[in-house]
Amino acid sequence: MSETSPDTHAVHLSIVAPAYNEAENLPQLVAESVEAGRATGRSFEIVLANDASTDGTSEVLDELRAQTPELRVIDMVKNSGQSAALDAAIRAALGQYIATLDADCQNDPRDIPGLLARVETGAYDAVNGWRADRQDAGWRLVVSKYGNRFRNWMTRETIHDSGCGLKVFRAECYRRVRMFHGYHRFFATLIRMDGWRVAEARVNHRPRTRGVAKYGFFDRFFKVLRDAIAVRWMQDKTVLYETTERGK
Repeated sequence: MSETSPDTHAVHLSIVAPAYNEAENLPQLVAESVEAGRATGRSFEIVLANDASTDGTSEVLDELRAQTPELRVIDMVKNSGQSAALDAAIRAALGQYIATLDADCQNDPRDIPGLLARVETGAYDAVNGWRADRQDAGWRLVVSKYGNRFRNWMTRETIHDSGCGLKVFRAECYRRVRMFHGYHRFFATLIRMDGWRVAEARVNHRPRTRGVAKYGFFDRFFKVLRDAIAVRWMQDKTVLYETTERGK
């Protein structure tokens, strides 16, 4: 699926991330995102969604906004979860292209210009990051490995790392995404269901050095199981077609 409407976007690239209790990581995240945006040579913005954090994230964002004209902050009225905060940030973004990151600084913003360049060629509408050398605790690696296999089996996919937070895509891809809690783990599948072209790219992954992880084994396992069943149902029920009009 490809759209060729005129570029009416305010900026070329929006770098977005949800943030919940990541006050210690935000200065590095914003600084590296600014560097990545400048490296593209195009106009950019940074949009962070504060998911009702309780650790001083709000105050840190105020300081960063005063120092960073490219930074915009979206505040969730109440804690709504990663999917909701990510959705809010993406829908508030003004860019022709969207790059998503996790706020824990494990994703490397320096990968963004390369992923953006692949989408800009027109060969793909989205590029999904693949943390081929993932820097996480052993049990997380095991859960991720088998979680991805299960998601692929359930959704008839071939994505190596659907949970990677680093993605770059055309803003139009997101127009009809069916938002639900946990959707970010199925992003590539959801936009493919609308006919968009998706590629993968190996990206850098760094160990967490500050803050704490927000997910455990059991809450993630059972949510992925439930969500995979829901996505498979949506795949089977999605209506996708093209039409032409006579005389046009």
